[in-house]
Amino acid sequence: MGKIQDDNWLYSFLRYYVDHHTFRGFRRYKVVGKGNIPEGACVFASNHCNTLMDAMVILATSHGKKVFIARGDIFQNPKIAKILRWLRILPIFRSRDGIGAVRDKNGDTMDQAVDVMRDEVPLYLFPEATHRTKHSLRPLSKGIFHIALDANRQYGNEKPVYIVPVGLEYGDYYRFRSTIVITYGEPINVTEFVKGREDENEAVIINELKDILRERMSKLISFVPDEDEDYDAIWEIVKMKPGDNNKKIAEVLDFKKKEPEKAKTLFEKVRAFTKHRIESKVSVKTIARKATFGTTLLKTLMILLGLPFYIAAAVVTCPIWIISYFILKKLKDNAFRNTVNYAVELVLHPLIALTGTILLFCYTPWQIAVLGTIFLYFSYVFFMDSNEFIRIWMSDIRWVFNKKLRKEFNELF
Repeated sequence: MGKIQDDNWLYSFLRYYVDHHTFRGFRRYKVVGKGNIPEGACVFASNHCNTLMDAMVILATSHGKKVFIARGDIFQNPKIAKILRWLRILPIFRSRDGIGAVRDKNGDTMDQAVDVMRDEVPLYLFPEATHRTKHSLRPLSKGIFHIALDANRQYGNEKPVYIVPVGLEYGDYYRFRSTIVITYGEPINVTEFVKGREDENEAVIINELKDILRERMSKLISFVPDEDEDYDAIWEIVKMKPGDNNKKIAEVLDFKKKEPEKAKTLFEKVRAFTKHRIESKVSVKTIARKATFGTTLLKTLMILLGLPFYIAAAVVTCPIWIISYFILKKLKDNAFRNTVNYAVELVLHPLIALTGTILLFCYTPWQIAVLGTIFLYFSYVFFMDSNEFIRIWMSDIRWVFNKKLRKEFNELF
């Protein structure tokens, strides 16, 4: 069996198709800070908030090789394990998987991970160990630091070893065709960090690295300390006010520290407003964009003009959204919503577009067939974007005609 990072022509070929559909899954896909990626052996640490989509958006940042490490329990079936290895995913076992699995299997993963880094192939981990749809960070696990330190011991004298923080910031964790910004932060030069500390306790070094990495990762996302009992109220305030999220978070936390009683009163009002807003089915986007009667009327006209195309798109893509609907209804973890929409579209949309194109060129003039093919290509994207547009339009209408809710909002600030 060869190395997990060895060239594979089929994998590389399919990557173009998969990455293309990842881009299609977002209205805005942006990568920031690639200049922060150093030359050398790198292991990348990303926050984990959107299940499989986190790996997919990272994979699409470049067409080069990448190897991921995922939780070991999904490797239990030998056939699935073989597929996952082909997809360049290594298993890491946790104590919940059994002490035997941790002792017997993680050593091999560590050796392979270090070898991946030796070949200067990017190695990606999610050190929070599990996904969570929150603008915060869970405690970081030690695996990434053990890998980096082991790599440094083996060849740190030949090339520097780095831990590179990565931040994933989604516009919405659950909605298909939202936005994503992937940010690479300031790397930690592990080789320089441990130089002259060879006799120091490794546990102390790991804890120091952990603190540095957490601090650098938190700067790359909208970060609200989740141990804060007012997390939900703080995030609601941030969403309602356009601008730099971390700057707004810092302002709210500073206000809470300096004037705790006033902050407590504000947060209570915000929680009451949020409850009323949700009951009234008003999106926070409506409030942030300051919807008015005029803008709502303009949206109404746009919907009427686009209605024929919307209906056509709904009809031709109905296998995708109907199947997605029934799968989503059975979900126990809503964090998988985006992943389900992405996977169903990835499989079905090309089949629908190909079948429709063949039928168009067989039974219609070529000019109509060409236009129809273009429409088929964009049909699902148009359908999903239209759904979001209609959702916000309906929210705007409720907001404009809900005088009580608007009064509550104006009394908040």
